[in-house]
Amino acid sequence: MGMSVTISAATEEDVEQIFRLQYLCFQSEAALYGNYRIDPLVQSLDSVREEVVTDCVQVARLGEEVVGSVRGRVNEDGAAAIGKLCVHPRLQGHGIGARLLRAAESALADQRGAKRFRLHTGHRSEGNLGLYRRVGYETVGTVRGADGVPMIILEKAAGAYAATA
Repeated sequence: MGMSVTISAATEEDVEQIFRLQYLCFQSEAALYGNYRIDPLVQSLDSVREEVVTDCVQVARLGEEVVGSVRGRVNEDGAAAIGKLCVHPRLQGHGIGARLLRAAESALADQRGAKRFRLHTGHRSEGNLGLYRRVGYETVGTVRGADGVPMIILEKAAGAYAATA
């Protein structure tokens, strides 16, 4: 690749790049379900800006370009909800998604006291399911998303983040 990808906390200056990257990355997910109204595609720029300010948002950078992002927040039950993981299509398959997950898990546990990590993905999203299982997540249930897509819910304990590869 020439340059190495770095992972860091997102800043307000990253909001527009995160917004554009999210829109690009979730096109394939929308196509998989024939539903272009999934949350990452209809989320507003202001809503992304609010998440960067209030939530734990990590980005992957290649030089000045944001090439990946993930978000998380700790809920009242002590579980951190992790979502909207995305990596630029040209860089998928190089471990960036796993690195972003580890960075989010570390920040959520260390800085925000998360006891468990919880995420969800569409039932047909085999690539996502494979990644999540490789880094230690286990299926704990299913739910139908607000957009009608059947979702698989996965979790792992917070202590497991440091040992995952």
